[in-house]
Amino acid sequence: MDFDQLTLTQAAADLRAGTVTSTALTTEALARAKANADLNAFVTLDEAGALKAAAAFDANGDRDKPLGGVPIVIKDNIEVAGLPCSAGTPALKDYVPRADAPVVTKLRAAGAVIIGKTSMHELAFGISGYNTAFKTGPEFGVRNAYDRAMIAGGSSSGTGAAIGARIVAGGLGTDTGGSVRVPAALNGCASLRPTVDRYPQAGIAPISHTRDTAGPMAATMADVALLDRVIAGGDAVVPADLAGVRIGIVRTMLVNLDADTEAAFHATVTQMKAQGIAVVEIEMPELAGLNGQVGFPVALYEAYDDMVAYLAHTGTGITIEALAQEIASPDVKGTYDGLVILRKLPGPDNTLVDAKPIYDAAVKTARPALQALYGKTFADNRLDAIAFPTTPRVAIASNPDSSSLENFGLFIQNTDPGSNAGIPGVQIPIALGASSQLPIGLELDGPAGSDRRLLAIGMALEQVFGRLPPPSH
Repeated sequence: MDFDQLTLTQAAADLRAGTVTSTALTTEALARAKANADLNAFVTLDEAGALKAAAAFDANGDRDKPLGGVPIVIKDNIEVAGLPCSAGTPALKDYVPRADAPVVTKLRAAGAVIIGKTSMHELAFGISGYNTAFKTGPEFGVRNAYDRAMIAGGSSSGTGAAIGARIVAGGLGTDTGGSVRVPAALNGCASLRPTVDRYPQAGIAPISHTRDTAGPMAATMADVALLDRVIAGGDAVVPADLAGVRIGIVRTMLVNLDADTEAAFHATVTQMKAQGIAVVEIEMPELAGLNGQVGFPVALYEAYDDMVAYLAHTGTGITIEALAQEIASPDVKGTYDGLVILRKLPGPDNTLVDAKPIYDAAVKTARPALQALYGKTFADNRLDAIAFPTTPRVAIASNPDSSSLENFGLFIQNTDPGSNAGIPGVQIPIALGASSQLPIGLELDGPAGSDRRLLAIGMALEQVFGRLPPPSH
């Protein structure tokens, strides 16, 4: 078996047919995790638990389960019974939940074998994965599967790196403003940010209940669709007929692109047109303004109450002040101490003002207006999706500067608006950059509730693009 080409779908089929054992797959995944310790992809590797689960499946597991015996990973802000759930922060490193989060319950019920908990940007507050609280390699920061000097993206950094490095073929992340799509794009894997509330959010360390969602990340779009079906139910998704699909392109989402990303995106548009997709240029002049009124005000205000409620759920007795005191990453510490704990937001002249009125305006006025803008744009142009480069640039150097506010804004430039509207988006790998040789991704955002349609289009496009070659090392 070629592990570099393994997919969840293929692994499940081989296990069903009896041509491979769960123990063999799990042993290989664990060996690859240990061989790639310099990725800093894992906070916890559960070798004993994973091998026990694999052996149990091989002995008398249900071969008809959709993920029967297949090894996967879970981001370390999603609770897995018996394993620490740190959310990437020191104060929670010894918190061991007694029950699985509902999304994990679904994956286990489908037969998945969890090999470990993946590292992440601290408290999910960033896009670089440069976390100074945990490391298994010589340097800090979750490292890119294709180049160890580069970021893995965030905040679901470890899951993206583990899939990109071919340690496993799938797993779970979470997404508030781009956190399953940015690392998937930078590590060459596929992902779905589902419509908000499509998946249960209990048992997940939060930022914002308005914006947060768990999301599947995997080797291929077909694998993402398999994970989505396990979590959300429904029949198997089949690839869409691309002839007659209508996709919009917004010019303002094509700014700040590096040369590799620009070239790959335009080549992809040409490929889409060749498949019979109607590509139409559309205008959304209000998008940036409305998005700015929603993004940070909602996330930073809800972060306080939502984290207080989560800490109470953990039963650890840790207060939000104690949590904040131990934050290791300077960028996250600055955000927590300067804004979240104080319940303040930057005002018009950058002085700090009370966050509540700004938050109320965001939730009551700006967010509904943003959702209406998307709804009208999709309807008026009869669009299945809006397409754009998932990130405007390939992965940048991994160091403390990679977590700057400027880089944060840059890398969520295109992913953030759909997040704030609560609509679904799929990330599809399209190329390795001509000069960088680093992965580049295409995102398709669709109307609220169109998750399965997006997955079907993504699966069809994936057959056109092909899978990226594995990392060379």
